[in-house]
Amino acid sequence: MKGICYLTCSVLLCLASITSALGKDDYVLGADSKVQEGIPKGEVSKFEWRSKIFTNTVREYYVYVPKQYDAATPAAVMVFQDGRGYTTENGAWRIPTVFDNLIHRKEMPVTIGIFINPGTMESTNAAPGAQAASNRSPEYDALGDTYARFLLEEILPEVGKKYNLTKDPEGRAICGSSSGGICAFTVAWERPNEFRKVISSIGSFTNIRGGYVYPAWIRKTESKPIRVFLQDGSSDLDNQFGNWPLANQQMASALEFAKYDYKFVFGDGGHTSKHMASIMPDALRWLWRDYKPSGK
Repeated sequence: MKGICYLTCSVLLCLASITSALGKDDYVLGADSKVQEGIPKGEVSKFEWRSKIFTNTVREYYVYVPKQYDAATPAAVMVFQDGRGYTTENGAWRIPTVFDNLIHRKEMPVTIGIFINPGTMESTNAAPGAQAASNRSPEYDALGDTYARFLLEEILPEVGKKYNLTKDPEGRAICGSSSGGICAFTVAWERPNEFRKVISSIGSFTNIRGGYVYPAWIRKTESKPIRVFLQDGSSDLDNQFGNWPLANQQMASALEFAKYDYKFVFGDGGHTSKHMASIMPDALRWLWRDYKPSGK
């Protein structure tokens, strides 16, 4: 009987291992991420920006405006790094569709989305046909307030020329994935008086440009009035810059210690958008759950 027991246990363990391997990153989009009949559809417009803060850079950005937007009432604002990928109608994220569905059901406020690509360097010495160098890591992975200033001094005022955007920090959210995720957190950390809602997916809280220090800073610094949604997976990156799953678990532990309003969803996925995209509607509901527009 012992032999049968051992064999049975071995088979079960083998099956569990196969199931676990097959289960990694098998997340799929739900109904909230798909176009629904009868739901008003917002519009996405494309723009270009040459920055003075990130000198010699040019970038595209996209602005989503929900059908329910009324210029007489300040709209909430949500900024996304690596913007274009979030706006593609049949892409991995489909954020405009998610916004359409949630705004229609009043599960998030009327929100203007600003989707910003990282800058590319403009050079007069570049060879014809050469690909422009990306400024993504200096913008996203760096600590400090430079990217926050870029948003507050350049992008928001520019979009605000056309749309009535709230200046209430509780009505401003920011989201990003990987290096865009640590960037989102950095903006709120540096400017909690301007941005108080963060979504970080597979955030790079590692030593690319010093971001590994955040868990220690969170523990030693008086808590800031920001709300943070973190997501990562057990099969995320492990390389010379650090271990992403461990780094995000350290972030969650530090936020818990410092009594932040936070949520951490830890799955079995890798360094991809699949898990976060599948739970984005729930993350947005959680992020905006008690928001009351201030009228400013």
